[in-house]
Amino acid sequence: MVEPGNARADVARFRTRVENILADSRADRASWGILVADRDTGRQLYSLNADHFFTPASNAKIFTTALALAMLGPDYRFHTTIESNGLLDNDGRLAGDLVLVGRGDPDLSNRKFPYNKKDETEGPIDKVLAEMADAAVAKGLKEVDGDIVADDSYFPYDPYPEGWSVGDLFFKFGAPVSAIAFNDNAVAVEMRPGTTLGEPPAITVQPEAAASTLGLELTTVSSSEKSEFAVVRQPEANFLLLRGSISLGHAPMRIDVAMPDPAATAAVELKRLLEARGVAVKGGVRAQHGAPPRTSPSGEPVLNQSIDPPSNRDRSLILAEHVSQPLLEIIRVTNKVSQNLHAEVLLRTVGREKLGAGSTAAGLKVERNFLKEAGIADGDVVLSDGCGLARDDLVTPRAIAALLSYALRQPWGEGFLSTLPVAGVDGTLENRMKNTAAASLVEAKTGSADHARALSGYATTHRGEFLVFSLFDNNNPQHGTDATAALDAITAAMVETLGTNASKRN
Repeated sequence: MVEPGNARADVARFRTRVENILADSRADRASWGILVADRDTGRQLYSLNADHFFTPASNAKIFTTALALAMLGPDYRFHTTIESNGLLDNDGRLAGDLVLVGRGDPDLSNRKFPYNKKDETEGPIDKVLAEMADAAVAKGLKEVDGDIVADDSYFPYDPYPEGWSVGDLFFKFGAPVSAIAFNDNAVAVEMRPGTTLGEPPAITVQPEAAASTLGLELTTVSSSEKSEFAVVRQPEANFLLLRGSISLGHAPMRIDVAMPDPAATAAVELKRLLEARGVAVKGGVRAQHGAPPRTSPSGEPVLNQSIDPPSNRDRSLILAEHVSQPLLEIIRVTNKVSQNLHAEVLLRTVGREKLGAGSTAAGLKVERNFLKEAGIADGDVVLSDGCGLARDDLVTPRAIAALLSYALRQPWGEGFLSTLPVAGVDGTLENRMKNTAAASLVEAKTGSADHARALSGYATTHRGEFLVFSLFDNNNPQHGTDATAALDAITAAMVETLGTNASKRN
């Protein structure tokens, strides 16, 4: 439908283009939601089911990242420390445990900043932990009488948000949420064939500290057999089991899986790094998790829980500190590459900073109040996580368009816009809409899940009109191929047809 009284010829042309695109993409059995409005005036130009609910997939990150910028500010930084409640004597002997304390930094990795069209890495995976180990040694550390502990109790222990599928938990995109996010809480496993039939393949695991957390049942088969392997969840300590085969002469095969216990893996890696620097560690390694989050019978987060375990409160010795990139740079990566773990960490950090409870429920409570302030009707956004992986997430195109319009009126709005992928240029839109009217003129967040596609953001038309838009396709049996093409075609049609000015704005 077109807004009543809107008789613009350009809108009529756009409506015809949309109808033709949806007819050509076999969309009659799918559910479509579209809202296009003038970005400056808010005037609705075109809508189709704009008040219906749709699965947002990663369009949920629009809400989470805008929330984080509004609540924390673009310059907010995360602090990760190596601490102890023991004493370091003049001989470098630490009488007590050495504790890595995570506070939600999503980039304890070798990610290269600033983001420049690609998500790049530089140096070893354990780059940050190695720098912190160097700092501790520079402070005089030579011996640890106690354990190496990784403490992620800054967030309650709740690694998987409600609504995530069991199948998500195997892979990098479903990595567990932790206040210690080591290498995006992911493990890269590379397999090369053995030299003879039946021989185990050569396996490389990065980070190496995660090797003991995975089960492996892999073998080499003849060159005529198919190479294949899968991830199986088993009811044991190493609950991720990689099973399969690789044929003789086959090129290396790689899979990125979730890190079962990021804190424990970080503790193992820190111990290895310290020992490589000559530090004697007499104790073992362990993770220290917080208690699970508590909610009231009505589902509201319980906020009067003890924030820190008693053992956390008397650590006065700081041996190393890592300070993160500014929040805006972290959000740039989150939105450009659609990083699920980062969105979940941001949501919990908002809950921790604003309500004293680093749980998903606390973050969502802050988010609901934020959306009311943005003028979004209560109930138009139903989210149970921060990244959109939850299958029970629901939003309306109107709610997303309203938030996008609100964002640009805020002091952090231009920064937020700069974090979105650009059509045909970078992020998840790098290879979409190239050589079309929309190339370089659309900044938008993608969304992709089973039978669901989404694209929402901003566009500048050839006639100089600034647009805000939200496009959804749900329940599409084509597994997204036709839906993605249709979304891109509608976006290009917006840029080509809409606008009343004779020339493009500067």
